[in-house]
Amino acid sequence: MWTEIDVHISRVIGEKFQSQQRRSVSGGCINQGYAVSDRTLTYFVKLNQASQVAMFEAEALGLEQMLATNSIRVPKPICWGVAGNSGYIVLEWLEMGGGNSTSWEEMGRKLAMMHKATNQQGYGWDMNNTIGSTPQINTWTADWIQFYAKHRLGYQFHLARRRGGSFPKQDELLAALPEILADHEVQPSLVHGDLWGGNAGCTVAGEPVIFDPATYFGDREVDIAMTELFGGFPAAFYKGYNQEFPLDAGYERRKTLYNLYHILNHFNLFGGGYASQANRMIEQILR
Repeated sequence: MWTEIDVHISRVIGEKFQSQQRRSVSGGCINQGYAVSDRTLTYFVKLNQASQVAMFEAEALGLEQMLATNSIRVPKPICWGVAGNSGYIVLEWLEMGGGNSTSWEEMGRKLAMMHKATNQQGYGWDMNNTIGSTPQINTWTADWIQFYAKHRLGYQFHLARRRGGSFPKQDELLAALPEILADHEVQPSLVHGDLWGGNAGCTVAGEPVIFDPATYFGDREVDIAMTELFGGFPAAFYKGYNQEFPLDAGYERRKTLYNLYHILNHFNLFGGGYASQANRMIEQILR
């Protein structure tokens, strides 16, 4: 397997690469990760089952689109494919370290710049991808409310019912979306899609980086909302973001609506108390 990956890297970079060191590193919740080096060049390789290679293809496409905005730093995808029984993606190796308030303010500002990237097709993306290991449906849709109701909340509710979840007010919530989002003008923005603290950081030089995307074109507020879901980003991040691209009035209510998607997904992935948390969020949104 590793020989095949080395050959693929060599073909793409135009020079011979033969890995001599392979060190296990974090690859996220669902993948195996390795730092692979020939003692001169180092790459980050993620592995999963061969059947999951489409997930890596989607990750590469998302990273390439982010790179094309010339805004925030993301790891450059090198190549991806199948070797033996494994699907793989090879990414630029970035040496991560600690950032300071200046780094986080720059991260907010540069994410806002990325969010200014839009398109004429509406909301969605060129292919389905994954949120964690859950399929994420990205069928192009002209209307944001319709997209979010059907392909985000509706799809997660469907999966949750199959898992035994009970959400008595789900229909009431979906019916209320036009009212909740009535005064909010949305343009399709290129979003990361899974922007929690584990998918953002700074290099040893202090440059902000985001990675492991679940990319699509949607309301930019979905990214900002998720940064607040598991502890929040430093205050400097929000300062930088709002200086570049201020959030609209009413964000606090929409924040809970957008984070409901991720809590439902956590129920579908992990079960436990996430159903109760989702029901509390629904009650809060409907007040």
